[in-house]
Amino acid sequence: MKKIILPLLLLISCTAFSQSLKKYPVSKSGCSYYNYCDAKFDASKSQDSSDIYTGECAVSDVTYGIICVKLLNTVADLQMAEDLLIAYMDFLKQSFEITSTAGYGKGHRLNNNESTRGIIDYWKDKENNNWKVKGWTDGKHIGVLYAYTNKALPEQKVNVFLDGFRLPETK
Repeated sequence: MKKIILPLLLLISCTAFSQSLKKYPVSKSGCSYYNYCDAKFDASKSQDSSDIYTGECAVSDVTYGIICVKLLNTVADLQMAEDLLIAYMDFLKQSFEITSTAGYGKGHRLNNNESTRGIIDYWKDKENNNWKVKGWTDGKHIGVLYAYTNKALPEQKVNVFLDGFRLPETK
């Protein structure tokens, strides 16, 4: 009996605590992302009528969020697109009541695609939550993925999530 119970308990505990990574669509944006939970998205419009999709979900003590903007006015110059991404992330810092930042790290490419630009940062908010954020753009879309918790961030899981943004397939 003990030979059966111990493996059964191990199987149940591993299944209960494992989190599978799945690909989900970002509403009707054409973008997708990999995450440990399925966020429900709200759609809205920006001041320039770009489509904005926002969603969050939580697993254990970590909240995973994504904001996807389908730009109405595309930006062909990637340096200008990166500048727009930075301006958007600066706006988000105010919205999320961020009190301190590490500073943007530039030079990231989504899946080694030279037609993309990405930036990363660590934030802390007024409730002392630890944030890690990564923003992506191709000049047609902006994707900002973030994870936050009041504990230490599970860096490995968070990194997989932050790099899991996918732009629409170009045809």
